[in-house]
Amino acid sequence: MPEGLLNDVKTYLHITWQDAETDKNITGIIKRGMARLQTIAGVPLDFSVEDLPRSLLFDYCRYANSHALEMFEKNFSSELLSLHINNQVESEVI
Repeated sequence: MPEGLLNDVKTYLHITWQDAETDKNITGIIKRGMARLQTIAGVPLDFSVEDLPRSLLFDYCRYANSHALEMFEKNFSSELLSLHINNQVESEVI
């Protein structure tokens, strides 16, 4: 997991307290989100730069933390499709 990502996600989710169980829970959500987004993209993604993968990861974490993950892919279907197509095109160019 990229350095500082946990703190960035916690800031995005407005989690200001320090708690080992919360950190463990959010870390799990981040790892699952990274895995899911990389599966959709079909290539490894860089979540350390401010770009579509990072934005989608933060929103994935927001939905998962709110216990509404079943709505994430429906609500972000066009962004996820763009993520997939753009990364497939880029991988073909290389």
